[in-house]
Amino acid sequence: MNNKIYDVVIIGGGIMGCATAYFLKRADDQINVAVVEMDPTYSRASTTLSMANARIQFSLEENIQISQFTLEVLERFEKEMAVEDNRPNIAFRREGNLFLVDDAGKDLAETSLALQRRMGCQVEWWTPEKIKERYPLYAPGGLAGGTFGTLDGHFDAYAFLMGYRAKARSLGTIFIKDEVTGILTAGARVAGVKLASGASLSAGFVVNCAGAWAAKVAGTAGINLPVDPVKRQVFVLDTTVKPKEPLPLTILPSGLYFRTETGGLILLGKSMPEDPVGFDFSWDDKRFMEILWPELAEFVPAFDTLKLLRGWAGLYAVNTLDGNAILGEWPELKGFFLVNGFSGHGLQQAPAAGRYVSERILNVVPKLDLSNFRPERILENKPLSERGLV
Repeated sequence: MNNKIYDVVIIGGGIMGCATAYFLKRADDQINVAVVEMDPTYSRASTTLSMANARIQFSLEENIQISQFTLEVLERFEKEMAVEDNRPNIAFRREGNLFLVDDAGKDLAETSLALQRRMGCQVEWWTPEKIKERYPLYAPGGLAGGTFGTLDGHFDAYAFLMGYRAKARSLGTIFIKDEVTGILTAGARVAGVKLASGASLSAGFVVNCAGAWAAKVAGTAGINLPVDPVKRQVFVLDTTVKPKEPLPLTILPSGLYFRTETGGLILLGKSMPEDPVGFDFSWDDKRFMEILWPELAEFVPAFDTLKLLRGWAGLYAVNTLDGNAILGEWPELKGFFLVNGFSGHGLQQAPAAGRYVSERILNVVPKLDLSNFRPERILENKPLSERGLV
């Protein structure tokens, strides 16, 4: 294979790539779409290494709209993604998200909560007493309260990805195991991609869905994306005292977060300023033992006795400009679309992002106006503020 011609080539077969392919093929079954993925096992994909959370609690209107669509998608996903008699089982559990608020963050939390409620979101303000009553293991005494998203929850990230992938394939998407080593151009327009195998693919549209590798891919076309691969670690805990019911994804003001997992285990993580940039998948038990465990035990005293079972590290594709998605056509290279920089929110934002970019490529009016995430803001150095929650 020296050269093949497609209408659209998608770089990266993780959740963004598969969702984009699905929405393209669903809208136009005649369009020729190829997805290039360097690791079909997805062993280091951010999609499969995430904690697979979906939440409505954002402070930017467009991010809330994206989440509203995602929660709708999750409700009907297993039915819509069925291929013949095979239905994915994403095990969506609406166990809630509880964002804890200290005095310093109360005004901002109340402002965000008011916006969410105006938009019809089911989010409640809980006092420390309410938090303690609902989750007796918690010690929220020094907090101002918290916001609880009743419809938020978590799901099986791998099943979600495989659902989109299988459906996209059933609609005619071609998946190619290879690595994109360069973007081909013809003047100011994209022309295709070069592959590590030596082959090339011609296309009128190329979509960068490379996740943590997005900047590396864009750089081959001379585009400087402010997207860094930043290591994030997750720890799996077996506590001596078990909660009587599932715990929601609980986020402390410091950024420490945890939730229950199948079998009564606890998943825990925390993003920190010193998290390394680069393609590093090692995990450090000292980080948990020396830093995270004392903080966890202060808020959940019963967790002062536990066993660290295992851990893993994945990569956030962090948009260093403003932490929000970069969605749309790069203004200096026609036909080159970016679906990048989700900064840890990618899994839950993939349905809306994939649909929006497919609509832009097919030149139809988007169902959600996500033009605020346009790539032009990078060149203009105009950050888009998501003022509330990380």
